[in-house]
This record gives sequence, C-alpha cells and structure tokens, in this order.
Amino acid sequence: MNQSLPVLDVANLSVRFAVSRNWLGRPTSFVHAVNGVDLQVKPGKSVGIVGESGCGKSTLAQAIIGLVDYNNGTVAIDGQDFHSAQGKAKRDIRQKMQIVFQDPQSSLDRRLPVWRLISEPLHIRGGYTKNQLRTKAAELATAVGLRPEHLDRLPHEFSGGQRQRIAIARAISTDPDLLVLDEPTSALDVSVQAQIINLLLKLQRELGLSYLLISHDVALVRHFCDEVAVMYLGQIVEAGPASEVLNNPKHPYTQTLLAAAPSLENPLPELSEVRIGELPNNRILPAGCYYRERCSMSIPDCAKVQNLLSIPDSLQVKVRCHVALTRNQ
Repeated sequence: MNQSLPVLDVANLSVRFAVSRNWLGRPTSFVHAVNGVDLQVKPGKSVGIVGESGCGKSTLAQAIIGLVDYNNGTVAIDGQDFHSAQGKAKRDIRQKMQIVFQDPQSSLDRRLPVWRLISEPLHIRGGYTKNQLRTKAAELATAVGLRPEHLDRLPHEFSGGQRQRIAIARAISTDPDLLVLDEPTSALDVSVQAQIINLLLKLQRELGLSYLLISHDVALVRHFCDEVAVMYLGQIVEAGPASEVLNNPKHPYTQTLLAAAPSLENPLPELSEVRIGELPNNRILPAGCYYRERCSMSIPDCAKVQNLLSIPDSLQVKVRCHVALTRNQ
C-alpha cells in the first residue's frame, strides 16, 4: 500500500439503471441511483456514508466493489483504476477490497462448513492445499473471536453476531486494504452491535485497514468514522471530518437528517421541526439543487447547478449548497 495515495479514490461516479425499454429493446427511462460522486478514503481511516433510505448509499458501495456497473467516472484502489484493469491485474486490485453485507445469513452459503466459507476467497485465488486452507481459516476465526473447533459447523448453527464474525473473517482473508461495510450491524441486537464495532476497530488497529461504512445510524458513524459524507438523491451534499459535519452541519439536508435522529441530547423531535416528504423521483432529476423543493431556505439561486465546494471558514468541510456557502463567506 502506498501511504501517499488514498486507498480509495472515487471521481465523478454515476450509476443508472434502465427501467423501461421500447419495442427494439432500447432503454427509454432510467433510474439515476448515483450522480457524480467524488470520494476518498485515506490509509487507516474510516469514512461513513449517511443518508435516508433510497439515497443511493448501497448502490454506491456495490459500484465501488464491482457488484454493479457504473456508467461514468472512475474507481481507483491504491492508485490503480479498477474499471480499466483486465485479467489478473483486475483480480489483484479486486482482492484489495472486500465487502461485509448487512445480513450475514443471506451472504453465507448455508451448504458449506464455516472453514470453507472463511477460506473461500483463498480457494478461488488458488495455490492452497486443503490443509493450508483449514489452517488459515482457524487463524482467521481466532482473530475475529470464533472458536476454531467449531469450523466444521454450518452457518445456521451460529448466532447472528457469530455469522457476522464469519463474514468479517472471510473478508480479511485476502489481506485487503479496504473493507466496505454495508450496514454491518443493523440486523443485530444492540449488545452484539457493540461487540462487532469493537472487533472492527481492533482489526483496523492491528491490520491497518481502511473502512467505508454505509449506515443510517448517525450515532454509529459519529463513534466509528474519521470522516463522513452525507448523500441525498445520489449526490454527496456535505462532506468533511465527522466531528465538524455532525456537530455543526452546514447543508439544510444534513441539519434535517440530524434533527430526525433521536439521541440522549436530542430526543425524538417534534414533527413540525422536520420537513416531511419523500425523495423526489430519481427518474427525472431536479434542476439545480436536488434538495431545493424540500428546503425551507431555498432561494432563486438554488435553481442553478450546485457544486461541492469548500466552506471558506472551514476548508476541510465541503458543501453542495449556495445558501450555506454565501452565509459562511
């Protein structure tokens, strides 16, 4: 890993899906899931992506990892372009990033014993004997807090938290630089969530991992991440250090999102304090600021294209909002 380069560098990434076609089979309508995302994850750091359901968080994660195709932009891992690489070069880049899904039960093959599940990426890579795979699986199981003597069991014989530990062990088997965590604790009990988060933090310290965390849990992102990016309708509308963005949000959408998240300091808000309404139709994207139709601070200039720019009094924070930028000049 080159410490001078970001582990992940996403530039102008866009993903759209055809939802209707004409009689010739040509697309006539698209869902615009991700719209021009720029994102970096530095070595050994954690970046959180937050936003309401349907904003494109999981699609972004899947595009980065290569599970869905993207229509525009680039994804670079340790300075290497993932999309343009071919053959062995692409496989080598692919092994530098792994993903941990939200539901471990559906992401693990119920027919395989746990040692096979954990060592599956190494089996696919090739060059290992069965005994070597079992030995490596035992080492990885110990690293994530599982008992090696249970590796011949099937996934259904484990609890939800243990299955997520299995998924994490499998993800780190190829010695990746980046783990994409797609809601890794949302299917678990609260006490188990804390155990999994502590495990991920321990592995980050020991292995030097970088994390991209997809989550709707603001409290988790505040505790876990060094930086945060707020997504709305497939765009990043605010990004910067987690402490600054979450404690002093600049974009009206970030303010609304945080106001709707209950906490000890901020219990459930009155509904009148939060702008109610669903995301606009992402088949026809709004002109100018995507949030302006729901924003209480909207002005005529919001109809212009809004770029993600640094705030003058806090250059580490970037915001896609004409009102926020002019207010902080």
